Amino acid sequence: MKKGFLLVVLSIALLNNIVAQKMEGNLSKADVIKIDFKSMAEKKSKLKAKDPSLTVAYKKLITDANALLNFAPVSVMNKKAFPPSGNKHDYMSIGPYWWPDSTQPNGVPYKQRDGQINPEVHDFPDKENMPTLCENVYKLGIAFYYSNDETYAKKATELVKVWFLDTATKMNPNLNYAQAVKGRFEGRPEGVIDTRHFIYLLDGIQLLKNSKSWTPQNDTNLKKWFSQFLGWLNTSKNGNGEMNAKNNHGVWFDAQSLAIAVYVDSTDLANKIVARAEQRLDVQMNNDGFFPLELARTTSLHYSAFIMNAFNIIAILSDKTSTNFWTAETASGKSYKKALDALAPYLTKEKEWTGKEIRPFNFQDAYPLLLRDADRYNCPSCLDAIKKLAGEKYQESIINLL
Repeated sequence: MKKGFLLVVLSIALLNNIVAQKMEGNLSKADVIKIDFKSMAEKKSKLKAKDPSLTVAYKKLITDANALLNFAPVSVMNKKAFPPSGNKHDYMSIGPYWWPDSTQPNGVPYKQRDGQINPEVHDFPDKENMPTLCENVYKLGIAFYYSNDETYAKKATELVKVWFLDTATKMNPNLNYAQAVKGRFEGRPEGVIDTRHFIYLLDGIQLLKNSKSWTPQNDTNLKKWFSQFLGWLNTSKNGNGEMNAKNNHGVWFDAQSLAIAVYVDSTDLANKIVARAEQRLDVQMNNDGFFPLELARTTSLHYSAFIMNAFNIIAILSDKTSTNFWTAETASGKSYKKALDALAPYLTKEKEWTGKEIRPFNFQDAYPLLLRDADRYNCPSCLDAIKKLAGEKYQESIINLL
């Protein structure tokens, strides 16, 4: 029993070390920034004019993109275990905060430990491969956009086709077996949040529009795949369960669905999603601008920033809809701006967070909020805060190009 306990402790320590390492340097997979295409167009003009403030970041982008050319395509077929359907084309992951119960035979059913990640998640690589794929397509798309080098578009196209389009390797457009829990659920509504990374992949795809590699047929086929996936999100038991979630999961459901709806030109649905997100803001936020269900988590600052990043994406995408989420205010006086003003001092280290945090907060989680809000609310201090948080890495950061 003592030996088993020691192994668990060592596993947690190892996993936390890996997580900490991933926090250093470039933005983590979970914290890639939603693209504002107007801002990028302005940055591209400045690069053409050889603006010295952008050249360091551009060179670093190209160096990173060149390294990605050696990235082998990944697919849902890479996993060794089969999902309950018996079909590897179905995506599968396990709930990260669920652990074996030592009081039960074989540890089943599992029990929850909020904020503590079970190393078994690595046994199902779909959840690791998919975010990596999305991040790589995103970066390759940005590299192509600024350089016009077809090499990057060709690689991005290869990666997308293997995961989504090729018959032998493509993912089925469902999340029936996402965030499964041994002895409890084959899949859960909470698993829908796994594919929030599709938001960034779609940004990368949109940057390939002038590429020879990303053909109109590729785009048509991918839109068909995402239309089917959007249908699953809105009609399945797990999709509906996530849509009705009262915490950050519901907001990320809206952010993900909105990004897909905009991509497949479903304008009516996009309008409905933004209106629904406004209602969530009204219900989930307290009068002080915080979100009680996120404050209750064991990593409360992380989840407070996490839910705001989802709302931030909705605000950016609301430009494509009939609602301006940046300025919208609910009947009870709730607004995105109010929530941002409440959280910002903690994201910039002006104030010390007093809520529970069992792991150190990754201040890169603040970058998407501070960057976009610097633009939308004319907040020079927001950009100054990023520079201070990033330190010497700021000049070469991709954030300069977004």
